[in-house]
Amino acid sequence: MTYLEKLQQALNDSQSTLCVGLDPNLDLLPNAVKNKFDTPEEQVVFFCKMIVDYTRDSAAAYKPNLAFFEALGVHGLSVFQEVINHIPENRIIIADAKRGDISSTAEHYKKAFFDGFNVDAITLNPLMGFETLDAFSNDEKKAIYALTLTSNPGASDFLKKPFEGFDSMAEYIAHELFEQSVKVETHLGMVIGATQAEESRVVIQHHSNGSLLIPGIGAQGGSIDELANALLDHDGIPLINSSRGIIYSGSDQENWIEHVAESAKKMKDRISKITEKYVSTS
Repeated sequence: MTYLEKLQQALNDSQSTLCVGLDPNLDLLPNAVKNKFDTPEEQVVFFCKMIVDYTRDSAAAYKPNLAFFEALGVHGLSVFQEVINHIPENRIIIADAKRGDISSTAEHYKKAFFDGFNVDAITLNPLMGFETLDAFSNDEKKAIYALTLTSNPGASDFLKKPFEGFDSMAEYIAHELFEQSVKVETHLGMVIGATQAEESRVVIQHHSNGSLLIPGIGAQGGSIDELANALLDHDGIPLINSSRGIIYSGSDQENWIEHVAESAKKMKDRISKITEKYVSTS
């Protein structure tokens, strides 16, 4: 099964384009979780597994952020492995690693995430050049989501500036991803911030079949209506990510996980106007 086939199946099974971001910040974990386990590793494993269990009906994908697992120290990657092993096989797993290097370093990142952890996709930073994608480019079962137009204010420092005859570097990246997409087996997608919805329309038209990973909805304040308008002519499947807005919605309530489940369901419903375009009816 190719990545795009699995992605379509995940959408059809969940009837959703929601991606739940797994960002287990120890400072924000519910007290009910902290009080239940002694070690940070146990707390994170339990927290993330509960989120997966209670959101799987609302989400097509999960995006564990490596920074939060690496912050656990020597056992962090073991925790990461235990968490991703718990995600159902019919859901997409995107390692939010934002790696971006060349030669044997990139090859070892590929060995770690595609061969070792066996995730479906990875986020990569192409600013060292598009050769940073090469090591990951020969597996039709996998996908790359290249940072293209991010949702943070710092996108103005590079990605929004004119570049190589394009109105923005983001447009140039999207164009180059399209050019390379016909030459490689791995699916080349883009990270496009929902807080940049109006600018996104211009960027994504350069790679109209590229799947999208879209952060910025929820806690970052991206508009679903504006995003829906930006995606009107886009054929590539979007995954709309929400992290803090879902996983910490229970705050310090004893029934925190019920709040998480309800927040995921509400987000699934809110983005249904986008989802209906991409869910297969056949």
